[in-house]
Parts: sequence; C-alpha cells; structure tokens
Amino acid sequence: MASRKHTKKPKRDIYQEVTDRIIGYLEQGTAPWRNPIKRGTGDGWPKNLDSGKRYRGINVVLLGMRSWESGYSSDYWMTFKQAQSAGGQVRKGEKGSLVTFWKLYATKDKTTGEPVEVPVLKHYTAFNVEQIDGIQVPDAPKDDPDAIPFEPLAEAERIVAGYKSKPTIRHDGGRRAFYRPSTDSVHMPDPDRFDCRESFYGTLFHELSHSTGHSDRLNRGLDTDLAPFGSPDYSREELIAEMGAAFLCAAAGISPPTIEQSASYLQSWIDVLKGDKRLVVGAAGAAQKAADLILGEDFAKVSKPADMSPDRSVEEQPEKKAAAQLDLF
Repeated sequence: MASRKHTKKPKRDIYQEVTDRIIGYLEQGTAPWRNPIKRGTGDGWPKNLDSGKRYRGINVVLLGMRSWESGYSSDYWMTFKQAQSAGGQVRKGEKGSLVTFWKLYATKDKTTGEPVEVPVLKHYTAFNVEQIDGIQVPDAPKDDPDAIPFEPLAEAERIVAGYKSKPTIRHDGGRRAFYRPSTDSVHMPDPDRFDCRESFYGTLFHELSHSTGHSDRLNRGLDTDLAPFGSPDYSREELIAEMGAAFLCAAAGISPPTIEQSASYLQSWIDVLKGDKRLVVGAAGAAQKAADLILGEDFAKVSKPADMSPDRSVEEQPEKKAAAQLDLF
C-alpha cells in the first residue's frame, strides 16, 4: 500500500499580509477624515473589550481602517473565544480582522551558543463588538435630545427626485453608504447619523453618481465586468463618482466645505493613478455625463458652455469597466 504524501501547508506571511492590507487601503483612496457618519461615544482608539487595553502599533491602523471601511462606530474588539466566554456569539458570515503581536521565543545564538530570546511576529483574528450578538456595546451612539432634527435641503431633494429611472434608495439603518450594482440599489445610513445635512447629500450624490454606470444607464460595466479594489478601473470609477458628486453639490448650492472635502478625497485617487492625466480627464468627462443624467437633459443644455465641452478624442474612448461583484463606496 502506497504511503500518503503529506503536503506541508505554506507558512502564512504576516509581514506581507499587513503590507498588502495597507497598500490596498491606500489604493482604495481610503481617507478616514472624509467619513461624515457619526461615531459612537468612544475616543476613536481601538481597544480589546475583554482586557480593556488599547491596541498598539500597526494594529491601530489596521483596526481603525477596518472600522472606517465597515462603518463600525464602536472602538471595542474581541476574539471569537472572548466573545463566547462573555456570553456573546459572532454572527454567521462575519469576517474577522487581522491583529498582530510579538512573542519572545527562547533559543541559542547561532554564533556563540548563548541562550537568547528572539521576537517572532504572531497573529490572531478579532471581531468588532458590532459583529457580535449578545454583547453590550459600551460606547454605542447616544441620542442627543437637543439635536436639531434633520431638515431636507429643497434643491438637493429636487435633484434626487428628478433623477429619472434612478436606483432604489434604501435608508435601512446601516452604518455604511454604498451602491450595490447587483441589485441596483443605493444604501444609506439614516440622515440623522451624518454630521450635517450637506454631508448627507454629498454622500448620497456620490452613490447616485456610481449608479449611472449601471448597464441600463451609461453602462460603465459596474454590473457586468469585474475589477478588484485598487485597480485603475476601480480607481477611475471612484474618481467619476466623486467628481459627479462635486458637480451635483454645486448644482444644489451646497456649502464650499463639502466641495473642499471632495477635493482632498480626489487627491488621494489622483495619486493612485500615477499622474495619468489622460485618465483623469476622461474620468471628468464621464463624471459630467453622470451629473447630466441625474440632473436631466434640460439642465445639462443650459449649464454647459460650448467652450467647456470635453475633448472628443478622450470622451469617445471605450469606457473602462469597474467592479461588478463589489459594493462601491
């Protein structure tokens, strides 16, 4: 009987995983300062709920960015076992986050033979408490009795209402704002969760701009072709959405700080595009088309001077495709 060959499982390269994770966030244009959705009552520093200790080093970056990406308002994290011990249960399908730490191992110096301790990078998986059922969230957002109720901006509401054949807009109590191409739906947190109404509409305009790329509208391939986070195609789609949002904010008369915020966000994407000015100009032309579709043909005709028309040689190039299997933020 032939003996079984045991294939050794490749060793996990934590250094490379951490590096790839950071690069991935940078390539996504992650800008935590842009998040307009209100957080919880914590101080923003990730902590372990079981021990109460703050995470340190690269874990602050990894967990902070994961909170921003996933819309977690709590600063507290736990391992699967810690959650179980506290009477909680990580919800099925929830994805954990990488946490690293150093552990000292006793060995001998290869040259002298003397005993030494060598630090080795280890890892485990943590879950935000908002991913766990049965655990009380210590820093959950609190209702402010003195808060001014959300009051819609009439011109911004008119723009949203005038978007013909628009996607479904859902205020489903979630923590994230995103467009989902597979269901042609925009998902928004409740308006009261934003720091101001201008931020709410700026975010909504961003997601509506994404929706113009659906195959039933301007067909940028969002629901048909695939592109991973960080790719030029994905980056270009984010540029289109943010430029489109800036155009729509201007049309709605939204305050300059919102536009300045968009500009800082755009800069991170321009850096990703490696100074490819042709791609940026092409994205701007596509963003103008997106804004025109949302605003309506009549608005587009009276608002676009002849000398501001995009360069036809750039505009008529085939649209690059963006992510179909992913939500667009």
